[in-house]
Amino acid sequence: MTSVGDALTSIFDVRDARVLVTGAAGGLGLAMAEAMVQAGARVTLTDVDKEGLAREVERLNGFAGHAEGEYLDVGDYGAVQETVDRIVRDSGRIDVAFANAAGGGMPSDPADRRVVKALDASWASEFDVHLGGTVATIQAAARAMVEQRSGSIVVTSSISGIRGDHHVPYSYVTIKGAMINFARQAALELAPHNVRVNVIAPGPFRTNIGAKAAAAGYTTTDDEWARTVAMGRMAEPSELKGLALLLGSPAGSYITGAVHVVDGGALLTSAS
Repeated sequence: MTSVGDALTSIFDVRDARVLVTGAAGGLGLAMAEAMVQAGARVTLTDVDKEGLAREVERLNGFAGHAEGEYLDVGDYGAVQETVDRIVRDSGRIDVAFANAAGGGMPSDPADRRVVKALDASWASEFDVHLGGTVATIQAAARAMVEQRSGSIVVTSSISGIRGDHHVPYSYVTIKGAMINFARQAALELAPHNVRVNVIAPGPFRTNIGAKAAAAGYTTTDDEWARTVAMGRMAEPSELKGLALLLGSPAGSYITGAVHVVDGGALLTSAS
């Protein structure tokens, strides 16, 4: 008789799967990487934070799978392709790619959240790095996955890409919405090749982006974020791990083109 443990292991089996996670030195990317390593996958964590990468890779290699770190600025599109090519060259394949890095601008001061400020000096660079880096990751992974006729691509967007949000700048909501539409278009194209593309749309999470915003003196507090959520609190990055494993494993084999909201009920409330 098959035990409950054996059945779950089979459904969520990612042992030896080859996984890429961008923006993985902290926050949501680290939670995604940790979920996959704990389940036995071989994960390449990338980030511009070399020290953070080294620290987390050492810690993650205490789990069932294997972790390696690689410096990667997703704003360098050629470097993104080179990273995927190197993974495929070393392992023969890439099974899962989490396009998580550079999620857009941090929550800004109220003075910068007005339409008359939308085309500020950071607008072009936000799109080049954050949206362009996501597209570059999807593109590079798709090239390899179409050839091998299998794979899962997971894009980190935000509920701010679905609704208006008083707490973030125009560039952020625009980029996050564009990520969702790009990913769904890619899912439509890649489905016949057995390549799945899905989006995770988190609500307010405690991440290093929020910490940087607080250090810079921006005004949105944890309590203000919590008041936008039906559950009345911000989430911890670890609360994303279950969904990451679902989308990266055989358990998600018939899921593609979907936007998976993880927001504690924030979309049930007003965007105040």
